Amino acid sequence: MTLKLTWVPSSFGAALLLCALSVEGSPDHPDQAAVASPHPIATAAGREILVDGGNAFDAAIAISATLAVVEPYGSGLGGGGFFLLRQAGDPVQYQFLDAREKAPLKSRLKMFTRNGIVQPDLSLNGPLAAAIPGLPAALVELAEHYGRLPLSISMAPAIRIAYSGFKVDELYRERASWRLFALRANKESARLFLRNNNVPALGEIIRQPELAQTLDRLADQGRAGFYSGLTAQAMVSGVRAGGGIWNYHDFEEYEVITRTPLRFQLADQRELISAPPPSAGGIALAQSLFMLQQLPWRESAKVQRAHYVVETLRRAYRDRSLFGDPDFVPNPTAQVLSSNYLLQLSTSVDPHSATPNSALPPAPRWREGDNTSHFSVLDDQGNAVAATLSLNLPFGSTFTVPGTGVVLNDDMDDFAVDPKASNTYGLVGSQANIVEPGKRPLSSMSPSFIESPRAFASFGTPGGSRIPSIVLLSMLQYLDDQPVANWASAPRYHHQYLPDVLEYEPDAFTDAELSDLRERGYQLKEAKRDFGNEQVLLWRKNNASVEAASDHRGVGVSAIFRPAAPLDRVPGCGDQSCLP
Repeated sequence: MTLKLTWVPSSFGAALLLCALSVEGSPDHPDQAAVASPHPIATAAGREILVDGGNAFDAAIAISATLAVVEPYGSGLGGGGFFLLRQAGDPVQYQFLDAREKAPLKSRLKMFTRNGIVQPDLSLNGPLAAAIPGLPAALVELAEHYGRLPLSISMAPAIRIAYSGFKVDELYRERASWRLFALRANKESARLFLRNNNVPALGEIIRQPELAQTLDRLADQGRAGFYSGLTAQAMVSGVRAGGGIWNYHDFEEYEVITRTPLRFQLADQRELISAPPPSAGGIALAQSLFMLQQLPWRESAKVQRAHYVVETLRRAYRDRSLFGDPDFVPNPTAQVLSSNYLLQLSTSVDPHSATPNSALPPAPRWREGDNTSHFSVLDDQGNAVAATLSLNLPFGSTFTVPGTGVVLNDDMDDFAVDPKASNTYGLVGSQANIVEPGKRPLSSMSPSFIESPRAFASFGTPGGSRIPSIVLLSMLQYLDDQPVANWASAPRYHHQYLPDVLEYEPDAFTDAELSDLRERGYQLKEAKRDFGNEQVLLWRKNNASVEAASDHRGVGVSAIFRPAAPLDRVPGCGDQSCLP
């Protein structure tokens, strides 16, 4: 048995752990476990549960619940998400848990309009912006139908951390500064997440005893511990007192939906397994990968490769507005994934020049917030979870329900609040995604697997509308046989059809490369900061080896280990143990 550890400094001062542990094994299971999460404490929680006899689904509960504590800016009990599952066996089975938030039953199309004018702040801040949370129901679903352990055991690390607290890092400070004024506007949020109405100092301890009690009720009572009883009473009354429209029927009727994942055959016996609607991300990935298979991207130089990638993204994103919640609108999935249609799109790519949007059939614009969270986990039996969780904007609506510690999402802004009006990102909506009672807003969240007889790979990231482009670039690193570390660290660029702009991270291109792109007809925009926070893993079936990587843009840590090994401290925690 060999163990290789590689440390890469993070831009936020934490560390990226890459581990490759090679053992004699079978292509049916890796004989190793892996966790890649955006926070070292969450990685430790997942590892603890796996070592204690849980499977990947139990670990996913632990990681999700812990992220709800240590990443109040990215996910939480007041939000939702998508869970892509791989169930080991013969045959392997895939499931997709749709825990996306739902519009309250009293929602209406013009609920954010005052005197005939859309008020963007109403769909961004405060309880009116919040859809009904789905994450608590997802944790119960995982425990009851997929996990080995009781919910109370899987959630124990999160409860301990909520009581004892965690240290503020640079990423927390950055996200809190983005939403400082909105956090100040809510007394409960300011009390919990700020200090003297300002961003907490580095190393400040954030304790959340009310959230610990809410987590404890959920862990002890299951669904009833959140969607009825004391928690539901506090949530509904708190929201209504703050001007929201929730009622008890919203909670009674919320259900996680198990959907069939999107499955799309790629070249070389590889298959993409990804998110179906109400995510449009999996469709965009399938379209982009098929089109790139028709183009010489692999042998192209950097700018030429970027040109091919951008042109496929332009065409894939153009179709996004056709989709919505499949329980409310028909989705033309088969049509936009047909080989004839995609071949027509790929042949329309000029190898040398950008395609003006005017040369493509028009499509409505769309909207989505960009702060989410993602993790990947694999157990030593081959079960795996890729989960993308969301509150929408950092700290969601910045409204914390008094007495619960639960920060609410602002995912109502992901609807086409007004198909003719733009949101805070300058993006406008589509008719398929208009607000309706009980409807789930369209999403770009794209937890994804690529599997073949030779390997299994897991991908996912936060990033709002940029998620499919980030995941695509990571997948191309994999398909190009690049090291796993490169998948999460490669420079990023993005095009979403409208606006007709090629956005890129600082230092993604040299001056000469930018000049080349301008000559091809691209309008360029440098992003103010890096985007995304990808968590990836790879299982090579021929020798059972596993690798994982956490994005250097965040504070996450990835770990590979034998579940039978002693539980010890996960590196990357600074002077604070990650173990609750």
